[in-house]
Amino acid sequence: MVKTAGACGSKTPPPAEIRRSNVLRDRLDAVRQFRLGSKKQATKNLADSPHLFAERRRFTQPYLCIPSVVSETRNFFTAARLDAETISSNLVFNAEDPDGYLFGIVSSSMFITWQKTIGGRLESRLRFSNTVVWNNFPLPEVSEKLRAEIIAGGQAVLDARNLHPERCLADHYNPLAMSPQLLAAHRKLDKAVDRAFRQKPFNSNEERLETLLKSYLKMTEQDALIKTKRRR
Repeated sequence: MVKTAGACGSKTPPPAEIRRSNVLRDRLDAVRQFRLGSKKQATKNLADSPHLFAERRRFTQPYLCIPSVVSETRNFFTAARLDAETISSNLVFNAEDPDGYLFGIVSSSMFITWQKTIGGRLESRLRFSNTVVWNNFPLPEVSEKLRAEIIAGGQAVLDARNLHPERCLADHYNPLAMSPQLLAAHRKLDKAVDRAFRQKPFNSNEERLETLLKSYLKMTEQDALIKTKRRR
């Protein structure tokens, strides 16, 4: 299940770093003063720990971080996998993803095709939703073998990104400047995710969309049938 957490990845600085940095001390003091001025007692009580988020959803294992909004020019959704020590803000969605399977799914052409069709927009940008987009994504059950291939495909994407650690996600996914290694990794991932829907390769995202809609129709018909049987 994908939940709002709250940009991807910020960590609490160690005490020694706070002590050495005037910028950090000023920022933390500003947070403390802001909390003290709140009308809510619960917020005032947090003034003694300005270095901590007021609301934290902590994970005990690696998790998937999904931005709530990405550029409409993306050919792939720019998600990330984060370690359990990294705290996300309220601008992203999170889901436990210990083996990277969800990362592989979200990073596929199949998923961004669904996102561009079903998801909302912020101006022209793509707006992710855990209820509208994620919960309705008609992903069939996959075999353990195919699941392992999708996980491996997702890891290949991460490995390709790591070849250029100086690049942020926006640089990695500039459609005019994607590295050949990253593009090749995504194509390999696509082949695995596509086989969850059919064995015959897709020639375009239009073909993917047609299959997605058929899969969604099948899924909703099955749900309706189950509900009908329960009422009897």
